[in-house]
Amino acid sequence: MVEINLYKSRWQAIRVMLLCSVFVVPCIWGVSNMPSNWLCWVGILFFGMGYPFGLYNLLDRRPLIVLNELGILHHETHREFINWNLIQNAYLVEVHKQQLLCLVVPPDFEPSMRKGKVAQQMGGLSRAMGFQELTLPVSATGVDAPKLTELVLLMSKAAPASRTHLLQKFNGQKASGA
Repeated sequence: MVEINLYKSRWQAIRVMLLCSVFVVPCIWGVSNMPSNWLCWVGILFFGMGYPFGLYNLLDRRPLIVLNELGILHHETHREFINWNLIQNAYLVEVHKQQLLCLVVPPDFEPSMRKGKVAQQMGGLSRAMGFQELTLPVSATGVDAPKLTELVLLMSKAAPASRTHLLQKFNGQKASGA
């Protein structure tokens, strides 16, 4: 079975840690000069939380998104494969330079339908903001989001026999950088 694994971008994790350093280093300098400066301690604690986050994302080598002939899986958003036949539409939304892939599925198959009233209300809030309940962040992978969206749309409309060819074609484009 052909499977495409998209991993978290290591550069994004490094960038988070470097941006934290821009704030942590001056705060450390401030504490070394004036140990009673509570604002510097708060800055060290707050921005220092970016280091464990960055290290986790840097060292976590599990695939973030898995695409195969059966469906699509995003390990952090939805823990089950979303079958290609369930996807009615897919579109990209960009929020603060973060690209999100929204998957439109029938209401019966939305994740909140298996949960309580609060989860269902949160799903309604997501739709009111222009998202779907199944929204996958793709910016963390470093893959070309419009091409991934195009692939998802093609896979959802394709016959099961032709899905292998589509995955191989996308994997070849991703490998060649085209």
